[in-house]
Amino acid sequence: MIGKYCSALIAALCLLTPGLPLAVEALDEPGVSIAFVGDILLDELPGKLIKKGIDPLKPFAPIIDRADIRVGNLECVVATRGAAEPDKPYTFRAHPRTLKILKRHFDAVSLANNHSGDFGPIAFSEMLTLLDREGIAYFGGGKDLAAAHTPLLIERKGLRIALLGYNEFFPRSFEADHDKAGIAWSEDEQVRLDIANARSQYHADIVIPVMHWGWEHEPSASQRQNELARLMIDAGADAVVGGHPHVTQNIEHYRGKPIIYSLGNFVFDGFTAKDNNTGWLLRLELDRQGVRRWRTFVAHINGKGIPHPGRQSEGACWERGQERAVACDKN
Repeated sequence: MIGKYCSALIAALCLLTPGLPLAVEALDEPGVSIAFVGDILLDELPGKLIKKGIDPLKPFAPIIDRADIRVGNLECVVATRGAAEPDKPYTFRAHPRTLKILKRHFDAVSLANNHSGDFGPIAFSEMLTLLDREGIAYFGGGKDLAAAHTPLLIERKGLRIALLGYNEFFPRSFEADHDKAGIAWSEDEQVRLDIANARSQYHADIVIPVMHWGWEHEPSASQRQNELARLMIDAGADAVVGGHPHVTQNIEHYRGKPIIYSLGNFVFDGFTAKDNNTGWLLRLELDRQGVRRWRTFVAHINGKGIPHPGRQSEGACWERGQERAVACDKN
């Protein structure tokens, strides 16, 4: 009863006192924090480390684990069956044992990428079963086309958040169909409809598409990325988060909403260039109006594919009302 009285009193003060609502907002409504990271490869060296009992995410755990919701892009299939796609130069399949480590640090993963189908539909379907068994939520992929385009709904502190995932990088043969398991492919009108449905049918307060797009090793987003990001925000998305290029890309705001074009790699070996071995953990703080603040934590990835946190000042920070992000030590 006291809580309801205080809320009503604060609301009245907001109406009477110019400039007060922003100050009251943080007091009246608890925020929900969500952490996103880029490509997580559980095959290759990281997979071998896990087999030896080493957790490649341990150095970053204090930052990842303090978010209310933790999300990553699973850049491999996790299975024991299937055959490698013959025309792909790189195919990744991780052992199911790796999911114990993933479960330790992540609540959900996007499957909408160009490696989920590396070992065919049999392996992909096995991965869905393994993720369900382990209790790791997923989006951007599913048992059929409808499931792949269904948002993952996560509720925290009364805030209902919808996550959607899409791939734009070939091969398109990984795409789900009405009777075939697979990933969600990015078609503009379908993306627009999915975002609208997340609000109208699934009653989401916040909608965030997670994209697998752009050209590898390009530090700036392409025109296609720019146009699609704006389309998604015009359709009702509160933020757009991307990956795939294996490097971080530029960040911008459109209609006051953040577009993080690429988070880069996170757990990934096999690269020697500095930009390929530098990624971001993105932490968004959400309320019913959308993203009220965000910041990046820089990850330096060593030769074994293990991310290590950079200095505080390496990250970028932004709060609602700011025109652009600033270095975190200046915020």
